[in-house]
Amino acid sequence: MNQLSDRLNSLSPSATLAMSQKSAELKAQGVDVINLSVGEPDFNTPDHIKEAAKKAIDENYSRYSPVAGYLSLREAIVKKLKTENGLDYTPAQISCSNGAKQSVCNTVLALVNPGDEVIIPAPYWVSYPEMVKLAGGVPVTVPAGISQDFKITPAQLEAAITPRTKALILCSPSNPTGSVYSKEELAALAAVLLRHSGIIVVADEIYEHINYIGRHESIAQFPELKDRVVVVNGVSKAYAMTGWRIGFIAAPDWIVKACNKLQGQYTSGPCSVSQKAAEAAYTGTQAPVEAMRQAFERRRDLIVKLAKEVPGFEVNKPQGAFYLFPKCSTYIGKSCGGRTIGSAEDLAMFLLEEAHVATVGGTSFGAPGYIRMSYATSDENIVEAIGRMKTTLAMLG
Repeated sequence: MNQLSDRLNSLSPSATLAMSQKSAELKAQGVDVINLSVGEPDFNTPDHIKEAAKKAIDENYSRYSPVAGYLSLREAIVKKLKTENGLDYTPAQISCSNGAKQSVCNTVLALVNPGDEVIIPAPYWVSYPEMVKLAGGVPVTVPAGISQDFKITPAQLEAAITPRTKALILCSPSNPTGSVYSKEELAALAAVLLRHSGIIVVADEIYEHINYIGRHESIAQFPELKDRVVVVNGVSKAYAMTGWRIGFIAAPDWIVKACNKLQGQYTSGPCSVSQKAAEAAYTGTQAPVEAMRQAFERRRDLIVKLAKEVPGFEVNKPQGAFYLFPKCSTYIGKSCGGRTIGSAEDLAMFLLEEAHVATVGGTSFGAPGYIRMSYATSDENIVEAIGRMKTTLAMLG
């Protein structure tokens, strides 16, 4: 008997976490798996951040924090937004949560009513449509393939807007594609949004610092639109702090108050020690951030070069994040040993079982015919992984 709620039954499991779990199971059996499925920096958290956490423990930061996070952390975030992004917020316009993932979900749950439409450019991060469904909303996907560098056009955005449109979720730099919207591209999207009052933009900027084209651009920079933008960010990617679980929103007061009200009922404030660590991340030296960014850029260049040598792969050059999203639809329909590849998911499973390389099929990202590979791993692993994939894919006829 299935007594689960309709709400839960409507959700799909996370494909990225599922593939990561499968590769972990094979590793546990002694199989030499190279995991390119996980969206996580392979660096350790910088020492000065860890020291701040140890100090916080010694100073007994072990009690409930305010729901929105410590004032000192929110002040550090306000300063970061001003100095790095030229954006003016007050501490009351910041709400900290258990990771940027919760920040996005808080915002969606606070804004979306049953039947409301939320525009999601595809390829998208797997959790966006599921969060919208959780709120009873309707995900409206706008496809943008490799030919347009995985970025939607103003005309596509305009065509997707209806009287029921409540929000747009925009991720730049993007997971899963690494595409980055320029200031000019954001301005053109903003111009469309300004013709339609009431649409909120949820700007997921968690990959802000993993950027290979210079300065990060936020859609919140346009004054006429800023009061309709929720900036989402956090420490996970830039500071190699995925497990610390600290994210935040910067948004108009009414949205922040709503998210605090929601969070106050179902998780309360995020981990006290993690907050002090995050504060040190924002106020301390940024040298480790740049060092990691440079390493990711080198790896980007390496994996793009190697993937272009794989027959049947169509590859672009990502401008940020740490993902490559090659088009591999030429392999769909091919066979090996009585096994036929019917989808990108089948191809990802074939690569895991035969090449022992974990990737993620593109269907759950809204892009059938693609696979996502994370290059948040060593140069040696990248070389070995692409070599294995090339050999294994050659078996398909």
